[in-house]
Amino acid sequence: QVQLVESGGGLVQAGGSLRLSCAASGSFFSIVAMGWYRQAPGKERELVAITSSDGSTNYVDSVKGRFTISRDNAKNTVYLQMNSLNPEDTAVYYCNARLRGVFSGYREYWGQGTQVTVSS
Repeated sequence: QVQLVESGGGLVQAGGSLRLSCAASGSFFSIVAMGWYRQAPGKERELVAITSSDGSTNYVDSVKGRFTISRDNAKNTVYLQMNSLNPEDTAVYYCNARLRGVFSGYREYWGQGTQVTVSS
């Protein structure tokens, strides 16, 4: 019923920038929180950034000052602006959404993942 459509990944040189977007579509009442996770080769999936309904944001320490998460509520879309990218940021990035259903409580959804590759 709900889909998260991601875009914006690609190949970039160290020091460059990318902007990821994730749009939620389908049947739901409201967005509780949306964020981004990533999984690098040989590593566990980790939370990168998240924004909640109260407007608060949280970032993993390694991206603080470089990445910015934002939301467009009218479009049900979350963005991740990534600046000063380095090879350690190379990973598959996954959009995550916690949504409130029309007649139910919280449900969690995942995007298909988008590859971000940073060359040295």
